[in-house]
Amino acid sequence: MEALRQKAAGVWEEKGLLSEPISVRARTLSVTEAIGDPEGDDFPLQKGKERLMQAEFRGAKGQAFTDMFGDFSGTLADVAAMPLENNFRRAVFVSALNASMRSLGLCDRTVHCRDDGPSQCALKLREHIAERYGDVRIAQVGFQPKFVAALSPAFKLRVLDLDQDNIGKTLHGALIEGPEAQAEAMAWGDLLLVTGSTVANGTLGGFLGNKPVLVFGVTGAAACGILGLDRFCASAS
Repeated sequence: MEALRQKAAGVWEEKGLLSEPISVRARTLSVTEAIGDPEGDDFPLQKGKERLMQAEFRGAKGQAFTDMFGDFSGTLADVAAMPLENNFRRAVFVSALNASMRSLGLCDRTVHCRDDGPSQCALKLREHIAERYGDVRIAQVGFQPKFVAALSPAFKLRVLDLDQDNIGKTLHGALIEGPEAQAEAMAWGDLLLVTGSTVANGTLGGFLGNKPVLVFGVTGAAACGILGLDRFCASAS
């Protein structure tokens, strides 16, 4: 996370943004504002486990999923200097990073898709993995119900999640496992399909290594560009 912060601050400094009195605001979005009606009721947002933080910078919007949410107002200099010591501060940083990089044209798809977007994205993800990676074993990090439903019939799939309400259950054709299974699942998988929420909770680095990593969602938009990671997010705007 520190490496990402340093690189982000370097870009902001290079572009002359740190010294400008530009405010960055983040706010939590309601379920309807964030994703509309995604044809299901088991998204983390709908269960109240997470919220989308949204930052606005020079007219560009950037979002980040987090389980610790609230409001923030300041400048990019404030964000660059802020200790990233909890999920709220990391979500402020990540949403601000997504908005600012979007404004510079250095990343895209930073606003979550709505309504049937997750379903359409899941089908495209299945095709993308088959075409790019072949018949692989997938270790998915983060329960995204539409993805699990689309991938479980087509691939060998293991799903890791932090939500105790999910762990131990078979959902959409896959057993949901807890963090204690992380090392085994990572060793087992040929491809790690990792939620961008790991950027906001500071755990992304634990999934980077010798295995191919594909990050999904809006949260990791700017981070993937800065860190050179593959990302899939087909329906975001």
